[in-house]
Amino acid sequence: MKYSKYIKIAVGTALLVGPFFFQACKSVKVPPGVQVVDNFNIKSYSGKWYEIARFDFKHEKDMDQVTAQYTLNEDGSVKVLNKGFDTVKNEWKEAEGKAKFIGDENRGALKVSFFGPFYSGYNVVAMEPDYENALIFGESKDYIWFLSRNKTIPEQVKQKFLKIAKDAGYDLDRLVWTKQ
Repeated sequence: MKYSKYIKIAVGTALLVGPFFFQACKSVKVPPGVQVVDNFNIKSYSGKWYEIARFDFKHEKDMDQVTAQYTLNEDGSVKVLNKGFDTVKNEWKEAEGKAKFIGDENRGALKVSFFGPFYSGYNVVAMEPDYENALIFGESKDYIWFLSRNKTIPEQVKQKFLKIAKDAGYDLDRLVWTKQ
């Protein structure tokens, strides 16, 4: 009798939590209306990128000098190493994750995870020129990144990325310009 109580609790918990777990592990898709870069080459994309701008969220809050390092793994996935300086705690932080392609490896549509089976969209929507500057949209309009191989971005590229983001419905007042 005592065990049946625990079984009922376990089953009840699984029924309540299960749908949320499966939703969090869902397959990631490119958002409707978003066009990703075609003829994408992960080997050319690999290497170090400086974050120029982003929408703030809890994992990057109060961070400056943010960089991302992408390294191709033998299995075709990509090691992601993000680093930044927390200006409030006055310390360096880093997070290691993994990215995988969503479908065709010649398209800039990936999913990235820093937390086990939980993936989020990472969509390369613009590239200027020769893998020098990139505009990334997340799976919702809450995530955007301007990246560059350099600590600054040319003004004409910045304006082009701003226009693409505005046309896609992003609230540009939310942009945080990262101090490098």
